[in-house]
Amino acid sequence: MTTKKILLGLSVLMFISALTFTGCKKKKAFKNEDGQTTADTRTAQGENDAAVNDIHDVISNQPLLHGRTSGTQGTNGIMGNICGLSVDTTGAYLGSILLVYNGTTCSNRTRTGSIRVTIIDYATGKRWKQAGCVMKIDYQAYKITRASDGKSVQLDGTQYITNISGGTWFELLFMGQSSLMTSVTGDNLNVIFDGTSTAIYNIYRKFTYTWNGATSVLTCTGEGIGSSNGLNNLENYGTTRDGDAFTSQVVTPIIWNTTCGAWAPIQGEVDIKVASKAFTLNCLFGVDAAGNAVSVGTNQCPYGWKVEWTYNNKTKNKTLGYW
Repeated sequence: MTTKKILLGLSVLMFISALTFTGCKKKKAFKNEDGQTTADTRTAQGENDAAVNDIHDVISNQPLLHGRTSGTQGTNGIMGNICGLSVDTTGAYLGSILLVYNGTTCSNRTRTGSIRVTIIDYATGKRWKQAGCVMKIDYQAYKITRASDGKSVQLDGTQYITNISGGTWFELLFMGQSSLMTSVTGDNLNVIFDGTSTAIYNIYRKFTYTWNGATSVLTCTGEGIGSSNGLNNLENYGTTRDGDAFTSQVVTPIIWNTTCGAWAPIQGEVDIKVASKAFTLNCLFGVDAAGNAVSVGTNQCPYGWKVEWTYNNKTKNKTLGYW
């Protein structure tokens, strides 16, 4: 046998071995999938939404930043006191306030740290009620700890909230405005899980808020507006806590309301793709403990979401709780 034939045989053998190893690795990843990436993104984005809600609530009660011509600077939200939150309005005349969380436990959540809210171009007359106004949001060791099990998520970095439609929660609740549309964008948000593992998120979302005065319920519909590597409608992309690149693409808008909370969507669907995995994690939000969709319009809050993944014509799923 010639040297050339020997080398060719070895090359073929190595190629086959590589394919076998890769196939076994993908099969093992499929078998061992636990939905952790979906849990991380849901937790972080739910808490991000809750923080944005506080900002909307508080800024609407700040006449200087809101743009009302009368009224006194409030130290809480227009919807009432926000548990565990105080507002430092020292810099309000310059277009900036500080939200400070004191560690009080409310609804199984303990929050610490602070959030700096600054209206861009405040000195030139920009106010939050104006369409096109932008707020810079700086998360400063903003940490949420689940009281029941001690698990935590911390946000550090900068986002921007843009008022697309004009108006605020004040106009929604008290002035009869039909809806409010805003966007939340920001790159390289550091998301620290349980004080040890860090993910990097690029969040690009559009929100439409509506208010039902008869039931006193605020409803929010979230869409993905980000793009990366040829994919559109991304609500989030970046790297997981394990350092793997990922994308989260909105299939159907995510809906939550103040009855159940920003961290517990009642409806919506996303596809999460992790670069190291040969399958897509499809997440259906608003299900009961058995994984069945909870009917929208009922007073029942959902248990959580169902994640499903398929590889080589085999499908597995898991139902995860919001709390």
